[in-house]
Amino acid sequence: MNLMRSSRLSLVGLVLAGVGTSFSTAGRPEVQAEQKAAKKARILMVTISKTFTHNPVKREKEELAPAEIAVTQLGQTSGLFSVDCTQDPARDLTPENLKNYDIVFFYTQGPDLDIPKPNLEYFLNTWLKAKGHGFVAVHSSTDTYAQYEPYWEMIGATFNGHPWNSGETVTISVHDTKHPASRMWGDEFTIKDEIYHYVHWQPEKVHVLMSLNMAKCAVKEAHHVPVAWVKKYGEGKIFYTNLGHNTETWANKQYLESLLGGIKWVMGLEAGDATPNPEVSKAQEEKAKADA
Repeated sequence: MNLMRSSRLSLVGLVLAGVGTSFSTAGRPEVQAEQKAAKKARILMVTISKTFTHNPVKREKEELAPAEIAVTQLGQTSGLFSVDCTQDPARDLTPENLKNYDIVFFYTQGPDLDIPKPNLEYFLNTWLKAKGHGFVAVHSSTDTYAQYEPYWEMIGATFNGHPWNSGETVTISVHDTKHPASRMWGDEFTIKDEIYHYVHWQPEKVHVLMSLNMAKCAVKEAHHVPVAWVKKYGEGKIFYTNLGHNTETWANKQYLESLLGGIKWVMGLEAGDATPNPEVSKAQEEKAKADA
């Protein structure tokens, strides 16, 4: 294999603001003990694009891309996991190689990632459903395998356009202020990033963490627009966030804390509710209609 391993990453080069010290456990012996006792996880981070490559996953001169550096640094500063980065999932997402990993992380895009179908089916139906395994995905990962039902059944929805573009500031409501993947945002926050709306949305199968507050967005649409959610998948766990289009987002302290919280939840280090909450989607649907 020719994976780009975290051990090869120098912390000079690209420094993302707030990563190095934001998650220090100094003076918190109970957290240090928890981390020391926990098995260090391994993450396979896949950042391949097929029709549109987002800036956070563009590599320059064979160096890691900004998103890859950010997740690798989260592993280093937290001490909880190591990261291997690949842009060749056809080669690396195999039954044999997946034995080495606890979590697969996607920042992907495209109708087909060229993963041989038996390997893709093994990943979705066997590996990912096993206890202790998980899937963390950001932004255009919902614009991946959009016509392949087993994939969008797993992730929870499929990309269907983005009327809220990357230069627009949106307001996001947080529905679960206790979950480790969303509590850092408070009850509501604003951010400049590209927001999707979806088809194949399955509110009866997911636990919605955050949604657009349509009343406070410049572009108003009369339907619910979720922004982040979690779900159980067999005995595995799924965490998805729409955020991450802009490179600047990967230097946002709260965004990085959200990713780390989601990874901790997937690892079983922090508790968080994954009970489907379709009542939230229903209420947000009615609110969006009224707001629009």
